[in-house]
Amino acid sequence: MAVKVVVGAQFGDEGKGKMVDWLAKDANMVVRFQGGDNAGHTVINAHGVFKLHIIPCGIFRPGCQCLIGTGTVVNPDVLIAEMEMLDHAGIRLANLMLSEKAQLIMPWHVALDEAMERSGGIGTTKRGVGQAYADKFLRKNFRAEDLRNMDTLREKLSRHLAFVNTQLAFYGAKEFLFEEILNKCLYWQEKLIPFLCDSFDTVHSALLRKANILFEGQLGAMKDIDLGIYPFVTSSNPVAAYAAVSGGFSPKLIDCITGVCKAFSSAVGDGPFPTEMPEADAALLRGSGANPDDEYGARTGRSRRIGWLDLPVLRYANAINGFDELALTKLDKLDFLPEIKVCTHYTLNGQIIENMPATDDLYRIEPIYEIFPGWLSETSKCNTFDELPENAKQYVQMISKSINVPIRYIGNGPSRANIILV
Repeated sequence: MAVKVVVGAQFGDEGKGKMVDWLAKDANMVVRFQGGDNAGHTVINAHGVFKLHIIPCGIFRPGCQCLIGTGTVVNPDVLIAEMEMLDHAGIRLANLMLSEKAQLIMPWHVALDEAMERSGGIGTTKRGVGQAYADKFLRKNFRAEDLRNMDTLREKLSRHLAFVNTQLAFYGAKEFLFEEILNKCLYWQEKLIPFLCDSFDTVHSALLRKANILFEGQLGAMKDIDLGIYPFVTSSNPVAAYAAVSGGFSPKLIDCITGVCKAFSSAVGDGPFPTEMPEADAALLRGSGANPDDEYGARTGRSRRIGWLDLPVLRYANAINGFDELALTKLDKLDFLPEIKVCTHYTLNGQIIENMPATDDLYRIEPIYEIFPGWLSETSKCNTFDELPENAKQYVQMISKSINVPIRYIGNGPSRANIILV
């Protein structure tokens, strides 16, 4: 048995979808363990180009079970649309499962998110994720299992809708009618009941039969609700330990934690971003948006903020997660640069600091940069580490040495085939 957890080592958008799609070749089960459809995992393989927002990226591997886990929040309309998209592409959904304990993103969550952003937000994707998690912790939310019994759901909805509409009225947003939501729930019931499962039993049965299980995280360490750049964070825990928490098993059973980082930095939304480049430089790395691996959000299409590689962030992510290995993605994006800057440390008030500073201090820190020579050569044509240009190899080795974690995989292009094993 091998239990592997794949998580982001930066601000999200590191290329986890590609890595999970590739690693799933050896997996019996892939579990999406947190988050909602507020971010996307882009997969490019023989079937085409796909942007998945809630379905695990192992769905393209025949015989691999794919579980949308208990720690997620799920918009049923988004899930159904994603299922239909995959079905039209000829991807079988027989192995797809949805935890009956997964939280539902209801229509009012999306409406509240939009209204709250209009009144002064933090740059969310307006998908209702934070509002669904808030209702989860208020113990007022609906779970997928509620779709099994419409009589119980009707009663729960009749009690809760007045509370919801009062919130919406406060923000001047459209209120919802009982029948409107009930009819939507009946549609969800028809589409999703066949996929519901007892996720605890599903995961533990796989553990007992010594299956290879791959846990897929969303976003990255710097977006963790507890440990990230609060309040510019997501509403869940995209760190390795939460795979065990939401899966209901001992973290001692995790065999390998894979951190995914790209060869530079990017961020979406508001908040401090210490190594952010001037826009003129960022535009060169970002691309036009015409290519699937250009730096535009898979969910929103928003252009990403671009920065140099930030080693303090990677060290912090490693301290949080305890990486056994790294996957370094998008090395090829640096091919045209004559020199590459890397942030090695932060200074605050003129002093080098070793810890990750508070959010407000991140606006005030000064990055210390080291400049490395570029390689001005096309790495996407390389199939082995030895084939990489010497300066590219040194860049990879520098990153590994700086955070004391081996780099096992190098992404040098957008597709499934563009992975170098180290």
